[in-house]
Amino acid sequence: MKIKRTLTMLAAVVAAGALLSGCSTSAPAEDGKTLKLWHFESEDSAMGIAWNQAIKTFEEETGAKVEFEPKSFEQIRSTASQVLNSNEAPDILEYNKGNATAGLLASQGLLTPIDDAVDKYGWADKLAPSLQTTARYDDKGVMGSGSWYGIPNYGEYVEVYYNKDMFAQYGIAVPTTYDEFEAALQTFADNGVTPLAEAGAEYPIGQLWYQLALSKADRSFVDDYQLYKNPVDWQGTELSYASDKLKEYVDKGYISKDTTGLKAEDMGTSFISGKYPIMVSGSWWYGRIIKEATSFDWGTFLFPGSEMAPGSSGNLWVVPENAANKDLAYKFIDITMRPEIQALIGNNGGVPVAANTEDITDPKSQELIANFNTLTERDGLAFYPDWPTSTFYDQIVAATQELINGSTTPEEMNTQLGDEYESGVADITGK
Repeated sequence: MKIKRTLTMLAAVVAAGALLSGCSTSAPAEDGKTLKLWHFESEDSAMGIAWNQAIKTFEEETGAKVEFEPKSFEQIRSTASQVLNSNEAPDILEYNKGNATAGLLASQGLLTPIDDAVDKYGWADKLAPSLQTTARYDDKGVMGSGSWYGIPNYGEYVEVYYNKDMFAQYGIAVPTTYDEFEAALQTFADNGVTPLAEAGAEYPIGQLWYQLALSKADRSFVDDYQLYKNPVDWQGTELSYASDKLKEYVDKGYISKDTTGLKAEDMGTSFISGKYPIMVSGSWWYGRIIKEATSFDWGTFLFPGSEMAPGSSGNLWVVPENAANKDLAYKFIDITMRPEIQALIGNNGGVPVAANTEDITDPKSQELIANFNTLTERDGLAFYPDWPTSTFYDQIVAATQELINGSTTPEEMNTQLGDEYESGVADITGK
């Protein structure tokens, strides 16, 4: 479905004013042009709300129209390379960051390097160094150096959402250590309650697995895993612990075996409905939970016992190499970085990257942003488990499904993922 938002120009009023003043008038510089935009945020999400306003501001200031075509995350992920290599490419789109996604497209010549626009608009000054990592890629598509290929205007990270009413019902305090967290899981299980809302058919279970690995990891592990600094030991402490724990979670009833057939939406709606007391997932759920989880009190905390968490800058605004209106795309990006648009992200459950602190007034949003700031201050953003290779997302989903349904062991899973990881990395690096 295509949704066209157009600006109604007050031509009669302008013309009348011109006649009275004896001056001629001219239309905005971009009048008559159209910016074709894709993104996959829901209309009532923090980003959806902010970007809708950005569209209105863009149209008012430029005189151009925005042709917005909503897409799902999976639609864009699975078809981007084909669509962007055609004359059907949009002028600007939201795209997932990382080596396997934006990096891959950049290395294939499908994205426009935007270094000149970054300098012109001063975007680098608005982004902390840790948030710039995912915006720059070298000629092999490896993040962290090279040209700019995208701009994030929000951040994201994985944390723990919890149902305060269910915690109170079973006398469980908010855990501050991993042992306390596991004790809470056991208390729920002992009372016949499956504690963790999860989804094994999409990304959530892989992020939990990676979070468990990060609880035993440091920055050097992340650099090796994500940036190929050194070989990764797939039977080493971090990844063995993660796979063993995930199997243990299933065996002890912390995660349902039925999770293998559930998608992220199933996980989120089950937590929102009050069925599960805990959900380990991303800040991208925050705004929706605020609006929809109205039958119980809830809160969040960072994963106990871990200095690091899956997270990064948010997805990127990227400009396809085949875009017809690149300058318009840059103007739109710049509008999304303005304080008033950033404040909309922050006050509606998102994590802005360039907001004025005094503009964030919502208490729950302040909590969300404080947790994010805690992670960035301790260099705790560890990116995501599927980023290293273009096929690793599907491989992690398949491997964790097999572990949960009992058709593979933790050691076998790590061996399989290790082989797939090394093959994918070799394709990228040529080593």
